[in-house]
Amino acid sequence: MIAVIAAMEKEANALLSVSTPLQKYRRYGKEITEGELNGIPYTLVLSGIGKTNAAAAAMLALALEADKILNIGVAGGLTPRAKIGAVLQIEKAAQYDFDLSSINGTPVGTLDEYQSPYFPLACRTNSFVKGILATGDRFGCGNQDDGVLRALKADVRDMEGAAIAHIAYVAGVPCFQFKAISDNAGENSVKEYRENLQTALSALAGHMAEIFEEVLHG
Repeated sequence: MIAVIAAMEKEANALLSVSTPLQKYRRYGKEITEGELNGIPYTLVLSGIGKTNAAAAAMLALALEADKILNIGVAGGLTPRAKIGAVLQIEKAAQYDFDLSSINGTPVGTLDEYQSPYFPLACRTNSFVKGILATGDRFGCGNQDDGVLRALKADVRDMEGAAIAHIAYVAGVPCFQFKAISDNAGENSVKEYRENLQTALSALAGHMAEIFEEVLHG
């Protein structure tokens, strides 16, 4: 079963608006919708914003017997390849606000007893632009995180993806992530987010059938 995780209702609607929802219910405080897109069944978990919500949703998806996890949503662009309105497939993800470097001497984002800050994601050659995701528990505004984001070579940042990737990696379940770019890093990111959110959501909805085919066969 493909479990789809979206943080916000607006992101979930990018899927619901182009598919056939069949039933809706709640489990452990999370809203769940079962449906299908072009004959492909899915279970959509509305996680809520942030890493704790995202990890809880990923665990719930596994409890519902997901054998593939798909995380969709909007995110901020950090490099020229992540242009507003583009939909990127994420190759690997790291938590840029997790730091044990002073204790372990490892790069920022590296969990205890791990050797790399990155969690790999299911990704193969296709038409999607690829990128590296950095996740933190705050909306990126300004340039205070530039150093660590550059060190991670991040193209995109969000508030959920790396937490979902972490849970899926530990469970040994393939995880796919696709992010539509709503804003660029910098002092104008909040303004750009508000102005371009619908553009990003429309782009995500427009690619949904292609995304599902990639998850099904990837």
